[in-house]
Amino acid sequence: MSDRPFEKKKSLGQHFLTSDIVPQWMCDAAAITSGDTVVEVGPGTGVLTHELLSRGAMVIALEADQRAIAVLEETFAAEIANNQLHLVHCDVRELDLATIDVVAGEYKVVANIPYYLSGRLFRTFLDTDIQPAQLVFLVQKEVAYRIARDRKSSLLSLAVRAFGTPQYVRTVSRGHFSPSPHVDSAIISVTDISQDHFTTIDRATFFRYLHIGFSAKRKQLVGIFAKHFDRETLVTYYAELGLAPDVRAEDLSLSTWLKLTTRLEQAGGLAPDAADHV
Repeated sequence: MSDRPFEKKKSLGQHFLTSDIVPQWMCDAAAITSGDTVVEVGPGTGVLTHELLSRGAMVIALEADQRAIAVLEETFAAEIANNQLHLVHCDVRELDLATIDVVAGEYKVVANIPYYLSGRLFRTFLDTDIQPAQLVFLVQKEVAYRIARDRKSSLLSLAVRAFGTPQYVRTVSRGHFSPSPHVDSAIISVTDISQDHFTTIDRATFFRYLHIGFSAKRKQLVGIFAKHFDRETLVTYYAELGLAPDVRAEDLSLSTWLKLTTRLEQAGGLAPDAADHV
């Protein structure tokens, strides 16, 4: 495995893993075994890639930095030659999963991702028809806590829980990276990934309600949705769901948000341009 350094690019949010133990923790969390197909985002110098390959996984590594591609091509020449490692030079923000060789439910995602892309990458791999069987990300500690442990809901936690079961695996201190970030990280795993919650509710519609509800998260939901529905009708629906009139977006669990969305859709739903009037 190469330890050949190159200067990090701020635009890519690069913090390279320098510890062999963290990739082991991540692969353990993803239960990587021989024959697994794994998508890795931002392999960098290949510390995590090495561990994935050593466990017999077939790795599709998505890398935006051409300098990293050059290092990976040299380091893993044998694995590339025998088709165990496939390098894809791309910006993951523009990734179409249909263009890489993965099948829904038959691959895993394991990656140390840039902090600033966390929300986007959860959506990329969860809010899609080509979902993985499991997702394991190394993210900012506060993000992992908000998704998996915080009793208050957030747009991100609800978006993840809508598609799977998140688990805060363990904290990873900042000393395991170069350059060292200003905060600690954490490994988060998402299992039981599916679209089962959206058999009767359109997922795009559901997320419209979430975005409107969290547009002013300190305000009561009745006041927010009263711009789109009759206030007295809303209070009646809230009573049916056992909700207090002063409830806020962050107080509702995923199941309650799903029920509320269903009830409001039965009442006629949002106007097509509702989001423009939040």
